[in-house]
Amino acid sequence: MKSISIVTIFYLFFLSCNTFQSNSLNQTEPKQASKTIIVYGSDTCHYCIDTKKFLEENKIAFKFYDIDRNDEALKEMLNKLTKAKIDVSDLKIPVIDKNGELFMNDGDFDDFLKKLKD
Repeated sequence: MKSISIVTIFYLFFLSCNTFQSNSLNQTEPKQASKTIIVYGSDTCHYCIDTKKFLEENKIAFKFYDIDRNDEALKEMLNKLTKAKIDVSDLKIPVIDKNGELFMNDGDFDDFLKKLKD
């Protein structure tokens, strides 16, 4: 789980430096529409790939950020999880931001996918 190790290292670094800031992913990019789901994951994660496929098949609007390749997305995800008081020591991807509700794939994958449709 290379991505989990990378996430943990980044988290510990940012926590120790206390440098969490609310940076947008792109200064020119408008804020996400409230009905667009944000998926933080990795292109090498089969759960992330299956989540994207599920959203596409169900015609659910989403924005995907690869946290292995996009450091700003990783920082944003960790910041959101920290603010929501969600423990990232056992982080599982994908992490979903559905209209401000944060959750991750931490149990039955079918139940996880159902949360995306509700």
